Amino acid sequence: MKLSWRSVWGFVRRNLLTTLTILGVIVGIALGLGLRAVPAEGDSWSQRDVTYINYVGDLFLRTLKALILPLIVSSLIAAVGSLDLSLSKKIGGRAVLYYLATTVLAVILGIVLVVTIKPGSDRNSGEKEVETDDGAPQRNVTTVDTLLDLVRNMFPPNLVQACTQQYQTVLKPPASNPAESDIYRWTITGAYADGMNILGLVVASIVFGVALGATKRENALVLQFFQQLSHIVMKVTGWVIWLSPVGVTFLIAAKILEIEDLGDVFGKLGLYFAVVAGGILFHGFVVLSLLFFLFTRQNPLKFIANMGQALATAFGTSSSSATLPVTMQCLEEKNNIDPRVSRFVLPIGATINMDGTALYEAVAAIFIAQLRGLSLSFGNVLAISITATAASIGAAGIPQAGLVTLVMVLDTVGLPAEDVSLIIAVDWLLDRFRTLVNVLGDSFGAAIVYHYSKAELQNTKSLEGGLSGTTHLTQDTSDPELAYHTDTILANDDKNSRL
Repeated sequence: MKLSWRSVWGFVRRNLLTTLTILGVIVGIALGLGLRAVPAEGDSWSQRDVTYINYVGDLFLRTLKALILPLIVSSLIAAVGSLDLSLSKKIGGRAVLYYLATTVLAVILGIVLVVTIKPGSDRNSGEKEVETDDGAPQRNVTTVDTLLDLVRNMFPPNLVQACTQQYQTVLKPPASNPAESDIYRWTITGAYADGMNILGLVVASIVFGVALGATKRENALVLQFFQQLSHIVMKVTGWVIWLSPVGVTFLIAAKILEIEDLGDVFGKLGLYFAVVAGGILFHGFVVLSLLFFLFTRQNPLKFIANMGQALATAFGTSSSSATLPVTMQCLEEKNNIDPRVSRFVLPIGATINMDGTALYEAVAAIFIAQLRGLSLSFGNVLAISITATAASIGAAGIPQAGLVTLVMVLDTVGLPAEDVSLIIAVDWLLDRFRTLVNVLGDSFGAAIVYHYSKAELQNTKSLEGGLSGTTHLTQDTSDPELAYHTDTILANDDKNSRL
């Protein structure tokens, strides 16, 4: 009986945070629906009232976002620098190949669903009734410019600026002909928009890590600095994660209060919502789970259960970048993924792997075309699939970033950017589903890459051991230059001997 009690208590302790976070999601939904029935003043909650309710959630989201920069830089440099150059290439290649393959699968699944079910075919005249948001993206953009901006942001001219801004092409009507309607004839300019250039920071960190790995013998102290910094950031992350149940509760409650008429919104866009949400969840929990089982021969249900904390946080924050610290912790502590793999692969995945976003954009573009009565040829559908894949790679890991990249998908079939407003009413909730699947896809990818890299990783030193080890500087008197070398004594900790 005593052993049984200890087992139960151990299970509760291991899963307490996950349980509390999932409970926070449920309580947030219930709180939002309950508060809608008791408005503060008049017929609906004012923006100020919603802001007050969202305040605690906003603080939590700000704290998570503050960890993104130190986490990505320190983790990537430490992980890449600790690996052999040949191994870094193999792990990176496997990760990119997996992410691209699953993104293509997501787009194909979304197109099959929307073409088969045709959620927009029965609505020909009432589409304007669902325009409920005046904040739809209005930036003039072309598909080519968006793809070029994606590559430009991989090479930021100023790394300090990349921490706060990213480059965007801006098109303006020519001064000689302000009425010019052909956007491809407009004057091309550029501007820096607010928002962290994560893609540029990832590329810069990988390059720095590769250089550090190539000179690790001469720069052992620099490598250890980034390893220790990564360890410190993960410690702070562990503290912040315990705030997630409360933060998620208020984020979801406030978002529900922002919608003026939930019944009207879901009545008009119900079938579209069901197709997108159903497709996203099927891709994440069936297709990706099946791939995980086929590649690793491990139980995907157990893996998903261990990722529960990260998935709940993803649903609450609607940001795969903000969820990155939680995802790393769940992978390393609960699913026993080598930190060298998780800290190398996950930032790449959070940047380029957007399965849920890719599926959503393909479905949304064809749904809007169906609403407009536009007949799509096979070439149009193929163009949408290619553009949706490219757009998802360029989508930032922030809330509702998919709306901006959806504009370039609409451009491939000649639909105006303003048509985004036709679906924006339910995007706040769909964004949470696709973020959840994006994070799950990143996690599955890291686990599959780790599975195929085990044999090679056994020949290298564990990053966890390096993080928990003690470093001594000893003087080599045989060297005329009195060079110093670093001997890292690894701690004999069972938790760190995973390989």
